[in-house]
Amino acid sequence: MSVPSVLKCVICGKEFDPSTAPYTCDACGLDGTLDVLYDYALLRKSMDRAALKADPTPSLWRYEAVLPVLRRESIPSLQVGWTPLYSAERLAAKYGVKELFVKDDGRNPTGSLKDRASAVGVAKALDFGRNVVACSSTGNAASSLSGFAAVMGMQSTIFVPEQAPQAKVTQLLVYGATVVLVKGDYADAFRLATAAIDKFGWYNRNCAINPYLVEGKKTCAMEIAEQLGWDVPDKVFISVGDGCCIGGLYKGFSDLMELGLIDRMPAIIGVQAEGSKPIHDAFKSGAQRVTFTKAETLADSISVGSPRNWAKALRAVRKTGGDMITVTDQEILSAIPELARSTGVFGEPAGATAFAGFRKAAQSGILKEADRVAIVVTGNGLKDIVNAQKSVGKAITVGPDLEELERELKKR
Repeated sequence: MSVPSVLKCVICGKEFDPSTAPYTCDACGLDGTLDVLYDYALLRKSMDRAALKADPTPSLWRYEAVLPVLRRESIPSLQVGWTPLYSAERLAAKYGVKELFVKDDGRNPTGSLKDRASAVGVAKALDFGRNVVACSSTGNAASSLSGFAAVMGMQSTIFVPEQAPQAKVTQLLVYGATVVLVKGDYADAFRLATAAIDKFGWYNRNCAINPYLVEGKKTCAMEIAEQLGWDVPDKVFISVGDGCCIGGLYKGFSDLMELGLIDRMPAIIGVQAEGSKPIHDAFKSGAQRVTFTKAETLADSISVGSPRNWAKALRAVRKTGGDMITVTDQEILSAIPELARSTGVFGEPAGATAFAGFRKAAQSGILKEADRVAIVVTGNGLKDIVNAQKSVGKAITVGPDLEELERELKKR
């Protein structure tokens, strides 16, 4: 367990005492998301490669020295993190890179990378003596929070757009969450959730507001580095919606640099859907702020026209010499079966978006033959079967007759 030394605004640099800090910077408002910083010089003495190699903990809590949870009894019992990192040799050869690795975060307890944030968020709520946690979400953060709240005997109230995939809404109800379907998009759900949290005093799990949530997400980057023997990839691709996951990758690699565990930062490449690309547009135009827009993409987890963690997202790309790429919904759909058939990893649309972006970058000549690349698949494909079905053909239907089967097989 570790007590942060300071919270620091990512925009203006103003510093706050962790014991009394607001969720966001009081000078920059909601845009002023905060970094959680530690006494890295002190931590270097105990958190080194040898100590981690000797640690058998198969979860994100192997990095507890740089996680801001104060009490072990606050930690949920669900195993989160230490998800597989697969070597995808066939795809590497097909797309002309030296090595390609696929991080399957759909293997987390509720099926997405968001479990990393919820594990820390629920623990922090208990640290602060809170028993009701709330958030807005396009789906995955909501199902994640409801699961982790349930296992700790807490209440959760979730605000999601009315059109959220039924599988994700069902997850929420199964876990016992109070589910509010908001007529409108993610921005509408976010506004209502923020107002309700302020009024009723619930603990805010919104990752773009609560700085501690990104601390959970950063462990994805830490695992990639450790699983590759601390020889980090040249480039890491991840889908981008609100900006929290890509911000988490940057924070994870940055913390490892501060601790002396790695000697360079990989270039972080964010991938957005064509119908939801405000962070991409800001990056490409050189803008210092993001202009909010309407979002329209079948990849619900990244269907965010008003990204609240845009500052950390832009920093992640700019500070690492990375890039932003957009892909169409059709490119996302075609990426789902290709990724699954080549690696065995079944990603939901947002999860496959990172692969779609990698594929587009390779075909555009952006990548080099010597590149070692990692792709983060952020969510499991079973979360959105409706769109997965759009990406594949239909099954064969026959009677219990061998000749009929033979005729149908010949048509294929």
